[in-house]
Amino acid sequence: MRFQTLLEARWILGVLLILTALSFLLTAWLALLFVLLIAYTFAFFRDPDRVAPSDPDAVVAAADGVIVEIVDLEENDVVRQTMRRIAIFLSVFDVHTNRAPIDGRVIYREHREGLCLDARNPDCSRRNESMTWAFENPRATLVVRQITGAIARRIVGWSQVGDALKKGERFGMIRFGSRTEVYLPLSATVLVKLGDRVAGGSSVIARLS
Repeated sequence: MRFQTLLEARWILGVLLILTALSFLLTAWLALLFVLLIAYTFAFFRDPDRVAPSDPDAVVAAADGVIVEIVDLEENDVVRQTMRRIAIFLSVFDVHTNRAPIDGRVIYREHREGLCLDARNPDCSRRNESMTWAFENPRATLVVRQITGAIARRIVGWSQVGDALKKGERFGMIRFGSRTEVYLPLSATVLVKLGDRVAGGSSVIARLS
C-alpha cells in the first residue's frame, strides 16, 4: 500500500474500526460486516506501481476503468478549441489513482463545484463537481478532467501548477465510482474503442502525430 493513497482513507478506516469495536458488544456477526468493509476499504485504496511505455508519442490512460465515450467537442477551459475526448468510467472496484497521460509540466489546475450525477451520464462532464488539469510538453497540451459520480464525493489533487511529471506518475485520485476524461489533439490517433478496459499509467490509448 502507498502511504499517500492510504492516508486518504484515514477517516473512513477510523470510523469503521470504532464501529467494529462497538459492534462486538452486540453481536459478532455485525462486527464481521464491519471487518469486511475494512477489507474492502484497503482494497479500494490499493495503488499498484505501473510501468509506462517509453515511446514519447504514446498517450497512456489517466485512470483504470472502461472507455465509455470517444467524441470530438470544444474544450473551453484551457486549449479553447476542438479536441477529442476519451472518457473512462471507474467503478467502485477499480483503482482510483489518476496518472499523467504524457511527460509534461502541469500548467493548469482548477476545481469546480457541481452536482454528483451518475458518472456514466455524458452530462456529468458539464454539471458535476470536477477538477481540470492540463499537461504540456513540446509535443502537445493534453487536458485531463477528474469528475465525481453518484457515489464519489471527494477529488484529491497531489500535484500543483508548475510540477513536472513523468508519464504514468500519480497526480491525484477520486474516492469511489467516478469518471476521468482525457482531451487529445484531433491529430492524435486513438487506439482504443468503446468498451475497452484500460489500466491507468500503462495502457496506451492514443499516439501523438
